[in-house]
Amino acid sequence: MSQAQPWLEDKAFREYLKTLVSEMVAEFVRENELRARELSLLERVVRVEEELKALREIETARFEAMEKRFEALQREMNARFEAMEKRFEALQREMNARFEAVERRLTFTQWMMGIGFTFLALLITLGNFLLR
Repeated sequence: MSQAQPWLEDKAFREYLKTLVSEMVAEFVRENELRARELSLLERVVRVEEELKALREIETARFEAMEKRFEALQREMNARFEAMEKRFEALQREMNARFEAVERRLTFTQWMMGIGFTFLALLITLGNFLLR
């Protein structure tokens, strides 16, 4: 074996071969480290994008829930305002009825006072004619 391959016995060749192999391995490791870093970065970017997508979905769901709550609140407020409007209308009708009743009483009192004063004036007039 030593006769067929005498260059393997040469120390300088071995040293050259060692340095060449170690340089090639170091270069291979560097390239693979860069690729590994790139892959790691790509994986991180993908994870970040997935997380952002999940956050957007959560945000959308929360906004939809808030919108539903606001719509429910709006419906409830509309129902309450309609109830208040009905109460005010009933109160207005009741007040109108009371004012009409007061107006009738005042009209009746006015007529009674007019009749009473007329009657008193007539009595005074008759009394003056009869007593003279």
